[in-house]
Amino acid sequence: MCAWAEKLTLTPGAMTEADVQQLRDAGWSDLEVHDAAQVVAYFNYVNRLADGLGVDLEDFMAPNP
Repeated sequence: MCAWAEKLTLTPGAMTEADVQQLRDAGWSDLEVHDAAQVVAYFNYVNRLADGLGVDLEDFMAPNP
């Protein structure tokens, strides 16, 4: 699932049915795959929105190198 989430984040246009099938083969239901896609997409959306608007990090958060 982590490799799937990374691919969805970095190259969403390259996702195929085979990517979903790998999760199914690992025991994931379609609902679980859907939920994972929602979480990945949400965090990507929020991070891009914050970065695009120049939102500052909270004081307790260190920037990534």
